[in-house]
Amino acid sequence: MSKTPLIQVKNLKMYFKVPSGLNHAVDDVSFTIERGETLGVVGESGCGKSTLGRTIIRLLEATDGQVLLEGKDITHVKGSKLRKAREKMQIVFQDPYSSLNPRLRIEQTIMEPLHNSNRFGSRAAIKESANELMELVGIDERLRMSYPHELDGGRRQRVGIARALALQPDFICCDEPVSALDVSIQAQVLNLLMDLQEKLGLSFMFVTHDLSVVRHLSNNILVMYLGQVVEKAPTKELFTEQLHPYTKALLSAIPSVDIHNPMQRIKLKGEITSSINPEPGCRFAARCIYAKEECKQPQELVEDAPKHFVACCRVKEINGV
Repeated sequence: MSKTPLIQVKNLKMYFKVPSGLNHAVDDVSFTIERGETLGVVGESGCGKSTLGRTIIRLLEATDGQVLLEGKDITHVKGSKLRKAREKMQIVFQDPYSSLNPRLRIEQTIMEPLHNSNRFGSRAAIKESANELMELVGIDERLRMSYPHELDGGRRQRVGIARALALQPDFICCDEPVSALDVSIQAQVLNLLMDLQEKLGLSFMFVTHDLSVVRHLSNNILVMYLGQVVEKAPTKELFTEQLHPYTKALLSAIPSVDIHNPMQRIKLKGEITSSINPEPGCRFAARCIYAKEECKQPQELVEDAPKHFVACCRVKEINGV
């Protein structure tokens, strides 16, 4: 009997009403995340990566589809059931400054979710737990009474991570947690996340623009384009062989220091299709050099190779199979 995945997302949709119609920010997305694993979600700005993460952890109400946590549907739960689900799912935001309350000291920020959980019998127990969390993420004792504006970006993000860990979650959505940090600080925060995953058995969904980061961190990668999944595969396989034309172009943009075998850049041309009231068919077709008449039909995500899924009706012709 197979184990139930920690997170199951089934045909998830998140539409926003705008004056000109419906913005299909997330459109029919499905995947699973196993315990202790990391799913990397990549794609250009506006493809729906962050909206997907926020919908999964119930910061946004899904338009349609299902989110299952440990096999239980939490898509529309409310009250105490929602509170219980949120304790198991947390988020680390992109901007470590705007995600913190500027009026609260660092210690108070981390104590707040502990206090609201009603798990502790005394303020002393809450403070002790907060101190353990700060030690876990590497916040010096001398900084614990500081305000967010007194810390640099890396330390602020450590505060955000400590707050996310406060209620001992199983799943954390990392919404570009290092994109606002200097490169050297990025490495420290990424190493911290990997250490925490190993120590606590956490599952991550890592949303990022940086393909080098997901290559280093992720077990599997999901590639999104204008709200839809165009390709998903184990990390090693995706970097070895890309099947979708958009994935090929995306990975060709990774900077290379190899002067003898420089990466052949794929430059995309054409207008980006609007995600507002989109026409049926491949949303990448307007920029795809392989597009033909059949690309105007709805594209299904199919398993072209073991655990390697692609949404492209011309995948065999494109890849010479």
